[in-house]
Amino acid sequence: MRLYDRNWLQVEEYLEGDDRVLLPVGSTEQHAYLSLGTDNILAERVAVEAAEPLGVLVLPAMPFGIAPGFAAFAGTVSLRPETLVAVLTETLDTLRSQGFRRFLVVNGHGGNTPARGPIEEWGARWHDWWDSPAVRAVAEEVYDGEATHASWFENFPWTRLAGVEVPGGEKPLVTDREALRELDPEAVKAAIGDGSYGGPYAVPEEQALRVWAAGVAEVRALIDAL
Repeated sequence: MRLYDRNWLQVEEYLEGDDRVLLPVGSTEQHAYLSLGTDNILAERVAVEAAEPLGVLVLPAMPFGIAPGFAAFAGTVSLRPETLVAVLTETLDTLRSQGFRRFLVVNGHGGNTPARGPIEEWGARWHDWWDSPAVRAVAEEVYDGEATHASWFENFPWTRLAGVEVPGGEKPLVTDREALRELDPEAVKAAIGDGSYGGPYAVPEEQALRVWAAGVAEVRALIDAL
Protein backbone atom coordinates (compact mmCIF):
# COMPACT_ATOMS: atom_id res chain seq x y z
CA MET A 1 0.00 0.00 0.00
CA ARG A 2 1.78 3.10 -1.22
CA LEU A 3 1.46 6.29 0.81
CA TYR A 4 1.05 8.29 -2.40
CA ASP A 5 -2.01 6.24 -3.27
CA ARG A 6 -3.79 7.49 -0.14
CA ASN A 7 -4.98 10.80 1.21
CA TRP A 8 -4.49 11.89 4.82
CA LEU A 9 -8.00 10.81 5.84
CA GLN A 10 -7.32 7.30 4.60
CA VAL A 11 -4.01 7.17 6.46
CA GLU A 12 -5.74 8.30 9.64
CA GLU A 13 -8.24 5.50 9.14
CA TYR A 14 -5.37 3.04 8.53
CA LEU A 15 -3.86 4.01 11.89
CA GLU A 16 -7.03 2.95 13.65
CA GLY A 17 -6.17 -0.66 12.79
CA ASP A 18 -2.43 -0.81 12.14
CA ASP A 19 0.64 1.12 13.27
CA ARG A 20 3.25 -0.41 10.92
CA VAL A 21 5.02 1.54 8.21
CA LEU A 22 7.91 0.86 5.83
CA LEU A 23 10.49 3.46 4.84
CA PRO A 24 12.58 2.50 1.80
CA VAL A 25 15.99 4.18 1.61
CA GLY A 26 18.12 4.25 -1.51
CA SER A 27 20.61 6.40 -3.37
CA THR A 28 20.78 8.37 -6.59
CA GLU A 29 24.05 7.25 -8.11
CA GLN A 30 25.65 5.72 -11.18
CA HIS A 31 24.73 2.13 -11.93
CA ALA A 32 26.60 1.78 -15.22
CA TYR A 33 23.93 1.20 -17.92
CA LEU A 34 21.05 0.92 -15.43
CA SER A 35 18.97 3.75 -14.00
CA LEU A 36 20.58 6.28 -11.68
CA GLY A 37 17.61 5.52 -9.44
CA THR A 38 18.30 1.78 -9.23
CA ASP A 39 18.74 1.65 -5.45
CA ASN A 40 15.56 3.68 -4.92
CA ILE A 41 13.55 1.65 -7.41
CA LEU A 42 14.60 -1.65 -5.84
CA ALA A 43 14.15 -0.60 -2.20
CA GLU A 44 10.69 0.83 -2.81
CA ARG A 45 9.50 -1.96 -5.07
CA VAL A 46 10.63 -4.79 -2.77
CA ALA A 47 8.89 -3.02 0.12
CA VAL A 48 5.65 -2.50 -1.84
CA GLU A 49 5.50 -6.06 -3.18
CA ALA A 50 6.17 -7.46 0.30
CA ALA A 51 3.68 -5.20 2.07
CA GLU A 52 0.80 -5.24 -0.41
CA PRO A 53 -0.78 -8.58 0.62
CA LEU A 54 -0.50 -7.54 4.26
CA GLY A 55 -2.11 -4.13 3.72
CA VAL A 56 0.85 -2.34 5.30
CA LEU A 57 1.73 1.24 4.39
CA VAL A 58 4.93 2.01 2.42
CA LEU A 59 6.43 5.48 2.16
CA PRO A 60 8.12 6.74 -1.02
CA ALA A 61 11.82 5.96 -1.07
CA MET A 62 14.27 8.42 0.45
CA PRO A 63 16.07 9.13 -2.86
CA PHE A 64 19.49 10.35 -1.70
CA GLY A 65 22.09 8.42 0.25
CA ILE A 66 25.79 8.29 1.07
CA ALA A 67 27.72 7.94 -2.20
CA PRO A 68 30.84 10.15 -2.14
CA GLY A 69 32.95 7.75 -4.18
CA PHE A 70 30.67 8.10 -7.19
CA ALA A 71 30.40 11.89 -7.04
CA ALA A 72 32.33 12.37 -10.30
CA PHE A 73 29.72 10.36 -12.24
CA ALA A 74 27.16 12.79 -13.63
CA GLY A 75 23.82 12.62 -11.86
CA THR A 76 25.09 11.09 -8.62
CA VAL A 77 23.97 12.85 -5.43
CA SER A 78 25.71 12.24 -2.11
CA LEU A 79 24.81 13.21 1.46
CA ARG A 80 27.03 13.27 4.53
CA PRO A 81 26.22 10.44 6.96
CA GLU A 82 25.00 12.90 9.59
CA THR A 83 22.67 14.50 7.03
CA LEU A 84 21.08 11.17 6.12
CA VAL A 85 20.67 10.23 9.78
CA ALA A 86 19.05 13.60 10.50
CA VAL A 87 16.61 13.29 7.60
CA LEU A 88 15.65 9.72 8.52
CA THR A 89 15.22 10.36 12.23
CA GLU A 90 13.17 13.50 11.64
CA THR A 91 11.00 11.53 9.23
CA LEU A 92 10.48 8.78 11.80
CA ASP A 93 9.86 11.33 14.57
CA THR A 94 7.05 12.88 12.54
CA LEU A 95 5.47 9.51 11.84
CA ARG A 96 5.66 8.48 15.48
CA SER A 97 3.94 11.71 16.53
CA GLN A 98 1.01 10.69 14.30
CA GLY A 99 0.60 7.26 15.88
CA PHE A 100 2.90 4.96 13.91
CA ARG A 101 4.76 2.65 16.28
CA ARG A 102 6.39 -0.14 14.25
CA PHE A 103 8.95 0.86 11.65
CA LEU A 104 10.93 -1.10 9.06
CA VAL A 105 13.60 0.72 7.10
CA VAL A 106 14.27 -1.18 3.85
CA ASN A 107 17.70 -0.15 2.66
CA GLY A 108 18.82 -0.54 -0.94
CA HIS A 109 22.34 0.96 -0.82
CA GLY A 110 25.43 -0.36 0.92
CA GLY A 111 26.87 3.12 1.37
CA ASN A 112 24.04 3.95 3.77
CA THR A 113 25.39 1.55 6.40
CA PRO A 114 26.64 4.35 8.72
CA ALA A 115 22.99 5.29 9.30
CA ARG A 116 22.02 1.83 10.52
CA GLY A 117 23.26 2.15 14.10
CA PRO A 118 21.57 5.49 14.83
CA ILE A 119 18.31 4.34 13.23
CA GLU A 120 18.23 1.13 15.23
CA GLU A 121 19.03 3.10 18.39
CA TRP A 122 16.03 5.27 17.54
CA GLY A 123 13.91 2.13 17.57
CA ALA A 124 13.33 1.20 13.93
CA ARG A 125 14.21 -2.13 12.33
CA TRP A 126 16.80 -1.85 9.53
CA HIS A 127 17.02 -4.36 6.69
CA ASP A 128 19.51 -4.44 3.81
CA TRP A 129 17.29 -6.30 1.36
CA TRP A 130 20.13 -6.97 -1.11
CA ASP A 131 22.49 -8.39 1.53
CA SER A 132 20.15 -10.74 3.36
CA PRO A 133 20.89 -14.45 3.85
CA ALA A 134 18.03 -15.63 1.65
CA VAL A 135 18.87 -13.30 -1.23
CA ARG A 136 22.57 -14.12 -1.12
CA ALA A 137 21.86 -17.85 -1.03
CA VAL A 138 19.76 -17.70 -4.19
CA ALA A 139 22.27 -15.38 -5.87
CA GLU A 140 25.02 -17.93 -5.28
CA GLU A 141 22.88 -20.58 -6.97
CA VAL A 142 22.28 -18.32 -9.95
CA TYR A 143 25.90 -17.24 -10.45
CA ASP A 144 28.99 -18.92 -9.03
CA GLY A 145 30.77 -15.69 -8.28
CA GLU A 146 30.37 -12.40 -6.50
CA ALA A 147 27.20 -10.35 -6.98
CA THR A 148 28.42 -6.80 -7.45
CA HIS A 149 27.33 -3.21 -7.95
CA ALA A 150 25.66 -2.44 -11.31
CA SER A 151 25.96 -6.05 -12.45
CA TRP A 152 23.33 -8.71 -13.18
CA PHE A 153 22.42 -8.57 -9.50
CA GLU A 154 20.68 -5.23 -9.99
CA ASN A 155 19.56 -5.79 -13.56
CA PHE A 156 15.77 -6.20 -13.55
CA PRO A 157 13.10 -5.04 -16.00
CA TRP A 158 12.33 -2.13 -13.68
CA THR A 159 15.94 -0.86 -13.46
CA ARG A 160 16.69 -0.95 -17.19
CA LEU A 161 16.29 2.10 -19.40
CA ALA A 162 14.40 2.24 -22.66
CA GLY A 163 16.75 2.48 -25.61
CA VAL A 164 19.86 1.59 -23.58
CA GLU A 165 21.52 -1.70 -24.47
CA VAL A 166 23.21 -3.46 -21.57
CA PRO A 167 26.47 -5.13 -22.69
CA GLY A 168 26.68 -8.89 -22.91
CA GLY A 169 29.36 -11.03 -21.33
CA GLU A 170 31.25 -10.34 -18.12
CA LYS A 171 33.42 -7.53 -16.88
CA PRO A 172 36.52 -8.38 -14.81
CA LEU A 173 35.86 -7.93 -11.11
CA VAL A 174 37.03 -4.85 -9.26
CA THR A 175 39.00 -6.74 -6.64
CA ASP A 176 40.34 -4.12 -4.24
CA ARG A 177 37.36 -2.07 -3.18
CA GLU A 178 39.01 -0.95 0.02
CA ALA A 179 41.62 0.80 -2.12
CA LEU A 180 38.82 2.50 -4.08
CA ARG A 181 37.57 4.10 -0.88
CA GLU A 182 40.90 5.88 -0.52
CA LEU A 183 40.63 7.49 -3.95
CA ASP A 184 39.05 10.82 -4.82
CA PRO A 185 35.90 10.69 -6.99
CA GLU A 186 37.70 11.40 -10.26
CA ALA A 187 40.18 8.60 -9.58
CA VAL A 188 37.32 6.22 -8.75
CA LYS A 189 35.67 7.07 -12.05
CA ALA A 190 38.91 6.43 -13.93
CA ALA A 191 39.45 3.14 -12.12
CA ILE A 192 36.05 1.54 -12.75
CA GLY A 193 35.24 2.84 -16.22
CA ASP A 194 31.56 2.26 -16.96
CA GLY A 195 30.74 1.98 -13.25
CA SER A 196 30.08 -1.74 -12.90
CA TYR A 197 32.13 -3.59 -10.30
CA GLY A 198 32.27 -6.61 -12.58
CA GLY A 199 30.75 -9.99 -13.31
CA PRO A 200 27.97 -10.64 -15.83
CA TYR A 201 25.94 -7.63 -16.88
CA ALA A 202 22.88 -9.88 -17.09
CA VAL A 203 21.66 -13.41 -16.43
CA PRO A 204 18.54 -15.13 -17.80
CA GLU A 205 15.46 -13.28 -16.63
CA GLU A 206 13.95 -16.22 -14.77
CA GLN A 207 17.15 -16.56 -12.73
CA ALA A 208 17.26 -12.88 -11.79
CA LEU A 209 13.61 -13.04 -10.76
CA ARG A 210 14.39 -15.93 -8.40
CA VAL A 211 16.66 -13.54 -6.50
CA TRP A 212 13.94 -10.91 -6.49
CA ALA A 213 11.34 -13.33 -5.14
CA ALA A 214 13.66 -14.25 -2.28
CA GLY A 215 14.04 -10.58 -1.39
CA VAL A 216 10.29 -9.97 -1.38
CA ALA A 217 9.64 -13.04 0.77
CA GLU A 218 12.22 -12.01 3.33
CA VAL A 219 10.87 -8.46 3.65
CA ARG A 220 7.36 -9.86 4.05
CA ALA A 221 8.53 -12.10 6.87
CA LEU A 222 10.09 -9.11 8.60
CA ILE A 223 6.84 -7.16 8.31
CA ASP A 224 4.99 -10.06 9.89
CA ALA A 225 7.49 -10.03 12.73
CA LEU A 226 7.23 -6.30 13.51
